[in-house]
Amino acid sequence: MKASKTWKIGEYARGGIITVEINGPIIYVIGKEWDTKKGFKKNSDQSNAKEFIRGTFNINDSKVDRYLDEFISNLTTSYYTGIIIEWIQKINGKR
Repeated sequence: MKASKTWKIGEYARGGIITVEINGPIIYVIGKEWDTKKGFKKNSDQSNAKEFIRGTFNINDSKVDRYLDEFISNLTTSYYTGIIIEWIQKINGKR
């Protein structure tokens, strides 16, 4: 299964953008710096935003939920951490 989603969170996230890519059992969580040259609004094109951190996780790891929570919590608030993890679980059929 392949899926991806980008959250343009702005001031509530380090860098402002978090992208999650799921490719089979592998989950990538990517923190990106907002590209201010493309604008400051949520509808601005941030497709070329610069990546500053990437976490790689295996859905089959028994502690994956904890690892995801710790990693994403270092990028954003607990509210958005919950939203992102909920989306990951929905895509992977855990909820």
